[in-house]
Amino acid sequence: MITGVRALLFDLDGTLVDSAPDMAVAVDRMLTGAGRPPVGEEQVRQWVGNGARRLVMRALTGHYDGEPTEVEIEHALAAFLDYYGERLSEHSMLYPGTREGLDRLLADGYGLACVTNKPEALARRLLEEMGLAAQFPVVVGGDTLPVRKPDPAPVHHAIAALRATPASTIMVGDSRADVDAGRNAGTFVVCVPYGYSQGEDVAAMAPDAIVDSIEDLHRLLAAGGRETGS
Repeated sequence: MITGVRALLFDLDGTLVDSAPDMAVAVDRMLTGAGRPPVGEEQVRQWVGNGARRLVMRALTGHYDGEPTEVEIEHALAAFLDYYGERLSEHSMLYPGTREGLDRLLADGYGLACVTNKPEALARRLLEEMGLAAQFPVVVGGDTLPVRKPDPAPVHHAIAALRATPASTIMVGDSRADVDAGRNAGTFVVCVPYGYSQGEDVAAMAPDAIVDSIEDLHRLLAAGGRETGS
């Protein structure tokens, strides 16, 4: 059972926002500009979750753990970030229940932060363009610190900014990186079943709870941390 919660840390891509359509456009523009064939949105959805650099590496090689040369990575990453920055939220959408859930959590007095592997500047822009900037006074991006999720440092950084403790915090996400970051930091972990889990069933990641939406997360906490129907 989840108890004593004061702070909630949210992943961004795949948890709050379905941002893969715009990332896919930028990836395909980057690839075609380099004389390579586009890969399309469905493939990009399988590659998202470990930061822009890793996404670009996967796109360049066509493999999840591909390792292109450093020169290739740097050139392609710069192109991807340029293209993505031009159209950050043209096709992206909030997942159902996200805005309503965040508003209810804020009204109940929880401290909220966004902890993402997306570069911080792009994360802040995306939150602004999706109308969520006011809900997140604290944003920790993939380049805010020298390390990113699943390292616990970004989680600890956000917890400190919210003046909470790991034992009073939930990490909310959609992927193994989110679960491992929360576990490594000593927080509760809640997963959503949609998003970018790279083909892995979130139930197999053994979170403390799975909720169908952020609005359902509010219901879970309002019920005292006990999953409804259990």
